[in-house]
Formats: sequence, structure tokens, C-alpha cells
Amino acid sequence: MSSNGFVKKWVNDNRRGIRDVIRPQTPLKPKINLAIRRVELQIQKLNEAANRLAERDRALFEKIVKAYTEHDLQRANVFANELAEIRKMEKFMMHSSLALERVILRLRTVSELGDIAVTLAPATSVLQSIRKGISGIMPTAERELGEVGDLLNEIIVEAGQTSGMTLNFESVSEDARKILAEAAAVAEQKMKEKFPELPAGLTSATKVSTRESEPSFNY
Repeated sequence: MSSNGFVKKWVNDNRRGIRDVIRPQTPLKPKINLAIRRVELQIQKLNEAANRLAERDRALFEKIVKAYTEHDLQRANVFANELAEIRKMEKFMMHSSLALERVILRLRTVSELGDIAVTLAPATSVLQSIRKGISGIMPTAERELGEVGDLLNEIIVEAGQTSGMTLNFESVSEDARKILAEAAAVAEQKMKEKFPELPAGLTSATKVSTRESEPSFNY
């Protein structure tokens, strides 16, 4: 496909074939910009939820320290168990937000029609994984991410029909895993930097573990 042909499709496709008369097509760039705005909104919502959890985290940690200094280990363990669940959710929110930021980076790097499927397909896989993890926690965000995923799939289909390219789904899956793994590593480090460890006297069962029983991403 020539560069002139791509520019017409990317910015403002004025060609009106019979398929376009039946179902008018929106130029690809506005669709991608719309997807970016909608993903940015979900990142904002996730960060707001994480901030609310962080406030609860600080309050609980203070209660744990107070109970611990008063040698009331039973009460400290109760608070510690609650804090463990909150921190699992905090890590999940952070992980999701970071993964979505990487999705936006991919959306912004799309510059050629032939690259659209290769670039966006892993992003749709990431969105699907986050949707599954967030199901039941933030229903509105789950629905919104589903709609964004549908929009990206529509863009991929259009790009494939225009460029004639096909996807290597094994490569797509691996790219999606890399995106989520990178976000998870950053989230893990940020959790360690942001939140203090619990007192050593608490039982190991109640020490916070962000790896066990937390919402997971399905690759």
C-alpha cells in the first residue's frame, strides 16, 4: 500500500465503496484516539480506587502498630489479615493501571497501517486479562474495557482487510505476557517502596503477601 493511500485511510478516508455505503467506516486515527481517551479514564478510576485503599491501608497499619505495642497480638492479627487483603487489591489496581499505561503507549506508536494488527493485538489481550481480573470488583470499568477491546478489534480487522496481513497469535500472546509481566514487576517494587512491613512479631500467616490469593491476570 502506498504512503499516499495510507494517509487517506489514516486521516480521512473519503472513498465510498458499496460496503461503506452500507456501513460507513470511521477513519482509523480518530478511533485510536478515542480508545486512548477511554483507557486514560479507566487508569484515572483505578488510581482513585488505589488512593482510597491506601488511606485505609495507613489507618489499619497504625491500628496494627498500636495493638502490637500494647501486646495485643490477637487484635493485631485481625487487623493484619484485613490489611493483607487490602494490599492485594492495591497491588492489583497498581498492576492494572501500569499495564493500561503500556497499552496507551502502544496505541500512540501506531504510525503505519501495516503495523496496526501487530501493535494492537497484544493490547487487546492485555485488556481482556485486566477485564477478567477486575470482574466483580469494578463492573463499570470491566464494561468500559470490554468496549475499548471491541473497538481495537474492529480497528485490527479493518487494518487486516486493507493491508492483507495476518497475525501470528503465538507472538501476540507472548507480547501480552511481556506487557503484564513488566507491569507486575514495577507494581511489586512500588508496593515495597510505598508500604511499610508489618511488625516481625506477627505470625507468618498474617504477614502481608501480595502473591497469594490476589486477583490474577489470565494470559
